[in-house]
Amino acid sequence: MEKQTMRIAIMGLGTVGKGVVQLLRESREMLHLKTGLNLELAKVLVRDLSKPRPGFEDLPLTDNVNEILDDPSIRIVVELMGGIEPARTYLVEALKRGKTIVTANKDVMADYDKDLYDAGEIGDAEIYFEASVGGGIPIIRPLKEALAANTMRLVMGIVNGTTNYILTQMSQYGKSYEEALREAQALGYAEPDPTNDVQGYDAARKLAILCTICFLSRVKPGMVYTEGITRVTPRDIEYGRRFGWVLKLLAIGKEVDGEIEARVHPAFIPHTHPLASVSGAFNAIYTVGDPVGETMFYGRGAGAGPTASAVVSDLIAAALSKRTPGRRAGDAHTVFFEKRVLPIEETHSRYYLRLHAVDSPGSLARIAERFGAHRVSLAEVVQVSGGPDQPNGGAGAELVLVTHTVRDANLQAVVRDLKAMRDTVLSVDNVIRVEG
Repeated sequence: MEKQTMRIAIMGLGTVGKGVVQLLRESREMLHLKTGLNLELAKVLVRDLSKPRPGFEDLPLTDNVNEILDDPSIRIVVELMGGIEPARTYLVEALKRGKTIVTANKDVMADYDKDLYDAGEIGDAEIYFEASVGGGIPIIRPLKEALAANTMRLVMGIVNGTTNYILTQMSQYGKSYEEALREAQALGYAEPDPTNDVQGYDAARKLAILCTICFLSRVKPGMVYTEGITRVTPRDIEYGRRFGWVLKLLAIGKEVDGEIEARVHPAFIPHTHPLASVSGAFNAIYTVGDPVGETMFYGRGAGAGPTASAVVSDLIAAALSKRTPGRRAGDAHTVFFEKRVLPIEETHSRYYLRLHAVDSPGSLARIAERFGAHRVSLAEVVQVSGGPDQPNGGAGAELVLVTHTVRDANLQAVVRDLKAMRDTVLSVDNVIRVEG
């Protein structure tokens, strides 16, 4: 098969960048057999040319981005720098100059996708961003292509491996949040500052991208209700198990009657749900579309190997598109609709509440009255009398209450009332949504 050379550049040579270079080296012949292309690495942009890079000394390094932007023979730019700037500026300039871009940058894609699409229109260039969500899980292109005939109703996923690992350790081994986090950090699953992961911010950015694709309306991270896992305890997980539930940090996007729900938070799901068995650092994304019904995508959501796989897959698609006149595999959606994203107060869920109350006649009745006052119907109530092995030093009784589906604003009104009932309620320990 005759080889056609396609010159590419990579911006960034960190863990993922090295993974991409290594995969291109190892798979050169296989890629040629599959595509007929020779992907020639023309430039690699780095910050510090003097930094030792064992095993990568032969790369055509540069610290000057203009050597990439000003070279018309470089037709595809792979951005693996991360962060907003200077990555956004470099991507916009590359697109304006007609270079196709491949990026794993969820921050830029979540907040500045319009800048990129507008620049792509100017330069008649394409955008590929499979690796920005789900690491090695193919999800962006399936949503845009294989499922394009469907009206998407729901996208729900476990899209952060750090939090899923922590919750798995808490669930399977009874570890505290703090213990599980320390273990995740020791294994490299969590950063020294884990805020981005454990508070749900990383998942919110990924959900914003998924909602934008699924519902054809630009959803920004700031529109996503976001709640992390720091308040979850093994006790909550154990109670959930009694009800037949598993606890996950879920990213949930829905469209109902032209309005969008976008939320990230801990949630109980039935142990029979497809997402319930996703454990450790794995990710999964579950979708419901019309007419296809349910689909699920599963795999490793981070790491050099999985992310490099997604990047090189996009790179191949981009190169084939460049080679074939008129083929536009990476076109972004050019039509978006203005759809309202519901504030969390207008969403509906079932809820699990765990609290401590004074163990005396009439306490439960007074608590139940506050639920009724706000039109919140209770499905189940579990009461555990105080004892030395109970929280709060055994003071009072521990109550677990599960509601029927209710408007969030009504539930929050109940919680405010409970916290004000100091003569009856000692503490409201947790409130967790129940999905599925």
